[in-house]
Amino acid sequence: MTSSSMPEVGEVGRRAAEILDKMQAHPAYGRLQSSSMKYSTCWATFTGYPAISRWSLERDAAPLLGEALRVLALKAAVFELCGGDEHAAELLVPAPVDEMIHAVLAQFTLMTHLQRDLGVTFPHATELEEFTYTRGGITDAYYAAAGWGEQPLRYWLDSAEVNRRLGLLNERYQAAGLGRDGRSHDFDFDRNEPVGAGVSG
Repeated sequence: MTSSSMPEVGEVGRRAAEILDKMQAHPAYGRLQSSSMKYSTCWATFTGYPAISRWSLERDAAPLLGEALRVLALKAAVFELCGGDEHAAELLVPAPVDEMIHAVLAQFTLMTHLQRDLGVTFPHATELEEFTYTRGGITDAYYAAAGWGEQPLRYWLDSAEVNRRLGLLNERYQAAGLGRDGRSHDFDFDRNEPVGAGVSG
């Protein structure tokens, strides 16, 4: 979700680049990297990372983390330049990058220390999220203005393409006995019986 009045592109780009540089120079940055990627081995949705073609945690975790940190810096810059406007700061981003953002923000203590030491806020409000990212919007303009080069299109997927891929994945999930988006199943682990393919939702 974005506000009707967004800060100037160049300002956001410059400030986001500064914030990311300061994050990477912080003594706890290495720990933030390792803990965020470790988090993804014990929890992942069926609708974020798997939308990436030939998804591999070992191959994709590090570059996805880089993209997540860039987006967090962009959101922090917008939040600061808009005087704390959460709506404006909730930039539209693709589902795979958003999932890694959640993994970073799950490192609550580290992120709290970073916010205190850097004097910035990394905003995130689940109720304000919208999964309608399309190429060429304000998020892309801010990213380019930060000087980070071309976005890796492997991860920066339009929402329409994500939805298409999730439709294909859901066919596979349901064939394996999982409900839509992997949100349910009818497996009974307490009964010694063959697992059926039927699902409740």
